[in-house]
Amino acid sequence: MRTPRSEGGWGLPIVLLVLAIVAFLARDALTAYLGGVLRPATPAPSRGAQDTPREAAPSEPSLQRPVERARGVEDTVARGAEARAKALEERGR
Repeated sequence: MRTPRSEGGWGLPIVLLVLAIVAFLARDALTAYLGGVLRPATPAPSRGAQDTPREAAPSEPSLQRPVERARGVEDTVARGAEARAKALEERGR
């Protein structure tokens, strides 16, 4: 006979496994959607005693690519709307 305590033993591991799978898929989907805007962190090279310090480059990703994509989508939608309007006008004649 099972006790109420032993019945839910598999619940937590299953939920954790599902969360891990969803996190993995979400990471891949976001990486594909953003198209390389997010770069994986790479370890900084170790500096020797003879290296001179350099100024740090800005670490913020460029937001220009997503804006250009949005403009491209907007242009595509506008062309499609114009084509549909033209087709409706031709059908009405």
